[in-house]
Amino acid sequence: MEQLQLSRKMMKRTFLRGVVKVDGQVEYDEARNVDSQIHHIEVAGQTLHTTEVYYLLHKPSGVVTANKDATYQTVFDCLKPKDRREDLCFVGRLDRYTQGLILLTSNGQLAYDLLQPSKKVSKVYEAYLKEPAEMKDIESFKQGIRFLDDTVCLPAKLTILSDSPHHVLVEIHEGKFHQVKKMFLAVGKKVEKLKRISFGPLQLPSDLPIGDYRKLTREEIISLKEYFR
Repeated sequence: MEQLQLSRKMMKRTFLRGVVKVDGQVEYDEARNVDSQIHHIEVAGQTLHTTEVYYLLHKPSGVVTANKDATYQTVFDCLKPKDRREDLCFVGRLDRYTQGLILLTSNGQLAYDLLQPSKKVSKVYEAYLKEPAEMKDIESFKQGIRFLDDTVCLPAKLTILSDSPHHVLVEIHEGKFHQVKKMFLAVGKKVEKLKRISFGPLQLPSDLPIGDYRKLTREEIISLKEYFR
């Protein structure tokens, strides 16, 4: 609970005194991840307000998921100057040519937990393929794709959309480097366009223009509550 702005020694004493409450319950864990937007936090009877921020960005193609880059625009460059903070981090990389949903937040603990393999957070991608997807590809994805270097992916869900066999959705629960593109290459298909449309419970809004962003709604933050620890 870094929002208390106490030394580590004083932080420990404060929690041991039993004067910290979260949602009415005494909290003894000083590492507990909380946010006053979804938790009621009290310290010695006084309400504590946290200052975490959460932005949902529709990342454009050509922008890199990095803190700084000497050549390309980064996801943080998409933010207005007033919304930039030193403690902001991105949750899950997208390569330079992939567009779609990126979560930017000052809540580093949440960002870390959302990326833990044990959480198996769902990510859904919309892809356009050079070669048409086939029914046998659905089964291959379901069994777990094996890359040329013998890396085996977790089972994934491939859906061929009705408008075209070149238009598909892929749901994965891990985040290997260039994973979706490599999965299709393993079955002889090339991804020509890729967009992440969901990350966990968060959905890319259909009315959010490419390159634009907005704060998460309270309902969206509540949907992430299970990942707070």
